Amino acid sequence: MKRWAAYALLLPGILLDVLFLSGVVNALVQSLGYIPALGLEDFTVKYYLEIFTRPQFLQSVLLSVWIALVSSVTACVFGVLVCAALALKKGAGRSVGQLVRLPILVPHTVAALFVIMIFSQSGLLSRALFAAGLIGAQESFPPLLFNAGGIGIIVAYLWKEIPFVAYFVLALMSSVSATLGEASENLGVNKFKTFLHVTLPLSMPAVFKAFIIIFAFSFGAYELPYLLGATLPRALPVEAYVEYLNPDLQHRPYAMAMNGVMLLLTLGAALLYYRLMNGSVGGVRGDKDG
Repeated sequence: MKRWAAYALLLPGILLDVLFLSGVVNALVQSLGYIPALGLEDFTVKYYLEIFTRPQFLQSVLLSVWIALVSSVTACVFGVLVCAALALKKGAGRSVGQLVRLPILVPHTVAALFVIMIFSQSGLLSRALFAAGLIGAQESFPPLLFNAGGIGIIVAYLWKEIPFVAYFVLALMSSVSATLGEASENLGVNKFKTFLHVTLPLSMPAVFKAFIIIFAFSFGAYELPYLLGATLPRALPVEAYVEYLNPDLQHRPYAMAMNGVMLLLTLGAALLYYRLMNGSVGGVRGDKDG
């Protein structure tokens, strides 16, 4: 009876997985041109081939890769620095850890609102600089939001992703610092060299896993590019949504093909993460067996 109760508890999760997978399969089928309700009954890859000939689509892909790469690399660098400060300062306490964790819990739409309030040309930062006499007018403040470089989007992602990297890596880095790091310091090596040559290299697998997670998320996320991005070029998720809303329903496969491209890239990132996880577990088991 207890065994069946456990299966019953798993049922909601299984149903959600089935709904998710059915939606993914339906999107992939539509991206191949099979939508009988619209009179499209032949499977074809022409929609994938055609979107790759569109300059606007290629610009969207490059913009999404740029935003995801810059935000992920920068978040990993500063996240590791925050994590190192917390790991080396053993008396930081739970309150500091909870403060670092706070931005992770804030929705991305709220993060977009914060960025607009602070970094827009009429925001708090431009007003403060104008009041201090550092700029002649609020309009002189550089337009960080809604530009083609996606700067506002990157800033919002950094506010969310730096704490995520720090929180993700902190447990491993603290463990390494408390064992091998202390052993290195006892042998006369200073804290900086210990961190650089012992703690950081051993923590890099966790940093790389965090990078893959936030890269895949920021590449396929919709909210921040929609709220803070430029009209043109648009990030790939926004471009796919605009194509989906096209009044001509014959354009539906193009939108699904764009979603298919995002799906393939995120699946590649997930596969890489899975391989890294298996490598880490295998390495640990091998060390134990040795």
